[in-house]
Amino acid sequence: MTARTQALGRYGEQAAVRWLEAAGLTVLDRNWRCRSGELDVVCLDGDTLAVCEVKTRSEHGAQAPEEAVDAVKADRLRELAHRWLAERWTGPPPPGGVRIDVVGVVHGRRGAARVRHLRGAVG
Repeated sequence: MTARTQALGRYGEQAAVRWLEAAGLTVLDRNWRCRSGELDVVCLDGDTLAVCEVKTRSEHGAQAPEEAVDAVKADRLRELAHRWLAERWTGPPPPGGVRIDVVGVVHGRRGAARVRHLRGAVG
């Protein structure tokens, strides 16, 4: 991964977190890692645990950011969500359950990032 790609990813995660918090979600964890991979952002949305995969692209990308989550990535996100719950959550399971969201961020040359939050995008 190039330094430019890493910087774009950090930019997208910051924009996503600002958007999620402005939408009323409470961020519990960021960039949680284990042997199997990484979760970008873990939030509470009311009584639901929302695991958010952030995908960022420049405005000239051919693919929408959220299209980058394929079946293999979806399976990994479900596995990571279960691991996060087992390792980090205390108490009974969240009453609203767990859902996996995708937050697509498009970085334009001018103006604010465009953020699209797809709740429950990964079933």
